[in-house]
Amino acid sequence: MTQHPPALLALADGTLWEGRGFGKIGETTGEIVFNTSLTGYQEILTDPSYHGQVVTFTMPHIGNYGTTPEDDESDQVWSAGAIVRSLSPVVSNWRARQSLPDYLAERGIVGITEVDTRALVRHIRTKGVQNCAISSVNTDPDRLIAMARGARDMNGLDLAKEVTCSDAYDWDDAANWWQAPKSPPRPDLPQPAERLKVVAYDFGIKRNMLRLMTAYGCDVRVVPATTTAAEVMALNPDGVFLSNGPGDPAACDYAIESVRELLGQTPMFGICLGHQIMSLALGADSFKMKFGHRGGNQPVQVSDSGAVQISSHNHGFAIDPNSYPDDVTVTHVNLNDNVCEGMVAPDKMAFAVQYHPESSPGPHDSDELFQRFINLMTENQ
Repeated sequence: MTQHPPALLALADGTLWEGRGFGKIGETTGEIVFNTSLTGYQEILTDPSYHGQVVTFTMPHIGNYGTTPEDDESDQVWSAGAIVRSLSPVVSNWRARQSLPDYLAERGIVGITEVDTRALVRHIRTKGVQNCAISSVNTDPDRLIAMARGARDMNGLDLAKEVTCSDAYDWDDAANWWQAPKSPPRPDLPQPAERLKVVAYDFGIKRNMLRLMTAYGCDVRVVPATTTAAEVMALNPDGVFLSNGPGDPAACDYAIESVRELLGQTPMFGICLGHQIMSLALGADSFKMKFGHRGGNQPVQVSDSGAVQISSHNHGFAIDPNSYPDDVTVTHVNLNDNVCEGMVAPDKMAFAVQYHPESSPGPHDSDELFQRFINLMTENQ
């Protein structure tokens, strides 16, 4: 590790964690969170939902299979930094094009390794998420603690505007090098006579969501987060998709208003921040979680059948299930802490889930939700 200089991680509560720098040699601040996925570090770091957050990986060995452009979930690394226990000195995978340290250095992302991440995660679970600072150039403790305390608070922060596309575009990646959906369309279910037109709100959208909708028979038009309901309906969509994204959902008042106007006009499917925005548009309330759900191993129970799905998560805010109006039904519940994981508003032709059925990274237990969206649009035609 001689090529990695000494580095220091400081939390806003004054605790300090020593390590060594990798990636960009510099410093960064953000909200410290942890992810329990065993693989998928590249997909996690390029997920726009991590904008403004420093990710602690609970998997101790990170970087062993390198990075490859096909695994990027967006056009840049959005995470504010990376914290790992043991950075692999060897890359061993036939798909690898670049090591993780070189990948992050090229993109200007600060990382710290040789950190006791097990103790760090226990600390976050006990004290809750908070802001932090990392430096591999100036490890003065008092200065870094002050930097952490001066970082912007996630509460009330609208980050969707910072990660959304600047202009609308058509997704035309045929995904011929990507996996086919694990739950292909069933012949006994209604099928569209022609490809369905979906308008997808980009609040921080991940590429695999677009790949899956394309593979299921949709032509997707991606629009910026600030697109109005009238502009969406002018595109004559068969359905509207609300993507994942970062920040406080309650701060996205413009998106909440647009979704409120769209509800009932066209079928609608939301994921993660999209679930929260749809819920707020229906009259529910959101709240900040102590340390959130982030990882590919979260058990979610389907309320009507009792089935349990292992799912991929990334959220620090959630919806109070008791705040929904009477015409909205909670459909999924997290078995770890009973957090609301999904809902349906049948009268509005709308449903949403808090977790990530596109599974990048993560298990594929919930792929059928994309088929459900297809069926809803087909039945409404």
